[in-house]
Amino acid sequence: MKKGDALDPKGLIYESYRIDGISASECRTIFLDWALSLPEGQDSRDAILRLIDRYGGDAPDHPMTQVMREGLEQMDRPRRRGGWRSRPRD
Repeated sequence: MKKGDALDPKGLIYESYRIDGISASECRTIFLDWALSLPEGQDSRDAILRLIDRYGGDAPDHPMTQVMREGLEQMDRPRRRGGWRSRPRD
């Protein structure tokens, strides 16, 4: 486990696991910052899976582990395009 590598350039995920009493809300904020700082072209799904593998095994109930799992679930759900764009036009 290393701070500041290709998967976690700023060490955000690493540090989140070291904060006592961190909340799920705080983890979501950190996760968003992490996601926005990923290098262009990096597969975010793969990065999340690797981070869960790195940290989640030792801390399966940690809020960040849960947030990363939720992130994966959100990626797997199809997105509905609603509103006027989905309606037939005459």
